[in-house]
Amino acid sequence: MAGHSQFKNIMYRKGAQDAKRAKIFTKIIRELTVAAKTGLADPAANPRLRAAVIAAREANMPKDTMERAIKRGAGGGDDTAFEEVRYEGYGPGGVALIIEALTDNRNRTAGEIRTALTKHGGNLGETNSVSFMFERKGVILYPAKAASAEAMFEAALEAGADNVESDANGHEITTAPEDFAGVRDALEDKFGPAREAKLQWRPLNIVPVEGDAAGSLLKLIDVLEDNDDVQVVSANFEMSDDTLAKLTA
Repeated sequence: MAGHSQFKNIMYRKGAQDAKRAKIFTKIIRELTVAAKTGLADPAANPRLRAAVIAAREANMPKDTMERAIKRGAGGGDDTAFEEVRYEGYGPGGVALIIEALTDNRNRTAGEIRTALTKHGGNLGETNSVSFMFERKGVILYPAKAASAEAMFEAALEAGADNVESDANGHEITTAPEDFAGVRDALEDKFGPAREAKLQWRPLNIVPVEGDAAGSLLKLIDVLEDNDDVQVVSANFEMSDDTLAKLTA
């Protein structure tokens, strides 16, 4: 889920961890295959594939699983045609949602997303019905040990980044979409591979959510993220620490 920056590290810890891990692997394998199919099979020359490889390593995916997915995409061994599709709508409490998917069947995916939204107090909207509430940003993450806050700030600023936020958990560098590749490459030349580097939807306004709506919203996001076709769910909400702790305990 990509929402308010306060929640960027929230992971939903409910349920069987092995099943969750399998779902994560399915999504990453799909992204590795599509990235290799639509570009070069060399991560150094294919930024999208490089980002997918980093995600695979972060998820502790076995190297042979990763390599098979890349070979399948690069060699044309996988004849499944995946499409990138964006769905937009609203969740409980009037929270705006952008749901990005990779699917081989648009009708199936749209039906499943519509059902999930309806069941949990939301509704599916038209394309661009909520995207105006977000801005597209390049987001690059480094662990805190990669550099001092001052060194990261200076390097990112020189490379053309919009903003740098550093704390004990690490460094978050944001860029305009058109500057993303240049900033990422400049920082990787100086500090090595980023922990994560991708384009994200960042909300322009935040909707506070509490009570029953908060519980329903987190259940909805869980269901959406559990869908194999869904890659990323972006939302524009925040909730109190007490509410979040109760709901994710």
